[in-house]
Amino acid sequence: MAQKVLIVDDEESIVRLLSFNLEKEGFVMLFAYNGEDALSIISEKEPDLVILDIMLPQIDGFEVCRRIRQQNKPIAVIMLTAKDQEIDTVLGLELGADDYIVKPFSPRELVARVRAVLRRTKTKAVDKIQEPDEITKIGNLTIDSAKYEITVDDRPVELTPKEFELLDFMVRNAGRVMSRDALLDNIWGYTYTGDTRIVDVHMSHLREKIEKNPRSPVFLKTVRGVGYKFKKQEN
Repeated sequence: MAQKVLIVDDEESIVRLLSFNLEKEGFVMLFAYNGEDALSIISEKEPDLVILDIMLPQIDGFEVCRRIRQQNKPIAVIMLTAKDQEIDTVLGLELGADDYIVKPFSPRELVARVRAVLRRTKTKAVDKIQEPDEITKIGNLTIDSAKYEITVDDRPVELTPKEFELLDFMVRNAGRVMSRDALLDNIWGYTYTGDTRIVDVHMSHLREKIEKNPRSPVFLKTVRGVGYKFKKQEN
């Protein structure tokens, strides 16, 4: 079955460009020109992926992304952001976007990003069905990989899908130093050609949610000049 992609942008020229290139690749296209219509279509049609502009009439892209993640549906999100608007990129990732793409972009880059994000989302869904229940307890953390749930000191903590995948991967590779490039390959599913801030943003948010003192983390350690390492607590 063809995968459905919803394009949300108030610029018709952008919508036409995105639609033309993705439709050629076999995707079923859906369109919305404001945030309110986008949420209605998401509820009714349940697209596999949403390409979401930030500056939208009625409800902006940040709020649309936040509401998608609140619904806990397996919908991938790629944010569209203007060049040099770093704050937009960071906020979008913090709200649970799977990736972002900067305008202007090439059609080839767009298609590659869409396929990569959907491939990763599909793999995650298959793994979730096939794997048996697996609960890992480390210090005050309890991680349920099958249910995508985590508790800290027996209190539920809400993570975005990408935050959970990142934490789960770090836990499975505890003690190993993971470079940013390795994390991009394994979590985002492709060799990322932009800067690696996407990893740093997610790691920072994970620390805020699971560490007692994010400035002096116990679990998620930075290895200067290399990447990150998950360190188990000593018993």
